[in-house]
Amino acid sequence: MTFAEKMKGLAKEAHKNLVLAEGLEPRTVKAARKIADEGLAASVTLVGDEKKVRENAASLGVSLEGILISDPATSDKKEEFANEYYEMRKHKGMTPEQALVDIVDELRWGAMMVHLGYADAMVAGAESTTANVLRAAFTIIKCKPGIKSASSCFVMATDKKEFGYNGEFIFADCATIPNPTAEQLAEIAEESAASCRTFLCTEPKVALLSYSTKGSAKGELIDKVTTALSLVKEKCPDLAVDGELQLDAAIVPEVAALKAKGSAVAGHANTLIFPDLQAGNIGYKLVQRLAGAEAYGPILQGFAKPVSDLSRGCSVDDIVVTSAITLAQAGSLN
Repeated sequence: MTFAEKMKGLAKEAHKNLVLAEGLEPRTVKAARKIADEGLAASVTLVGDEKKVRENAASLGVSLEGILISDPATSDKKEEFANEYYEMRKHKGMTPEQALVDIVDELRWGAMMVHLGYADAMVAGAESTTANVLRAAFTIIKCKPGIKSASSCFVMATDKKEFGYNGEFIFADCATIPNPTAEQLAEIAEESAASCRTFLCTEPKVALLSYSTKGSAKGELIDKVTTALSLVKEKCPDLAVDGELQLDAAIVPEVAALKAKGSAVAGHANTLIFPDLQAGNIGYKLVQRLAGAEAYGPILQGFAKPVSDLSRGCSVDDIVVTSAITLAQAGSLN
């Protein structure tokens, strides 16, 4: 079973409500049809001007039967959403009048649907920038309690079954936080462990990566990693986590036996935490291109409720799989 098939199975089991915020975007409309037809969500909602959404779907030859449309301009929820947005943003100078204007933005509207429980997960980004998707998520959905910085992970599926969990890994953070502090690195580790449970369906073994293993080198870069290790151990005492570890010590048992003897994680890590965005981004692309691994992501983590950002070059199938991933996240919150 492929990772995509596994996520679709989890999405079906979760039976959650999905909102696709870009209701006029052609690939999104086609994906909505596939998501509904495959039964991946309890309901699928497209956000946008209802007349335009229906005309656009008709021009694409896509039936909207069984798909909901939420039109911010005419919805009976507009006042409720605007009031909630005003309460969230009044400390920033927001007025009730401006809230009524701002909330009809499709991304804000979709995020508010999730925040208020009218949907369980949101997917957007086929035509919106990552910055705009994240801005809506940060201001409305917000981070989960105890987490200050949302981050991202990739699921890496390789044919090297002897490594990770049957060849699969969580890599983080590869797309969101450029130079995380020790506190942010600890949060990335915590949230990536949750992602491991959701997406790999196994208990995480988390390695905080470095160019040093257990004090083989010294310096500020290593200090950040060891501080992060202390923080995550304090917050999550039952989590299998270790560091600082070089990559080979983290995943190769023979190397771990030499460099990190006695570690419960070294040699068997399935969740790899990179010290910064440059290392993470380079790392996942190396594994993807040189090892032929499948890379699924970036998957956002740390938000109070699931939201996913698409690449603007995404395909219809990419949107379907990303939606399944996001719905699986929603199911894991039960």
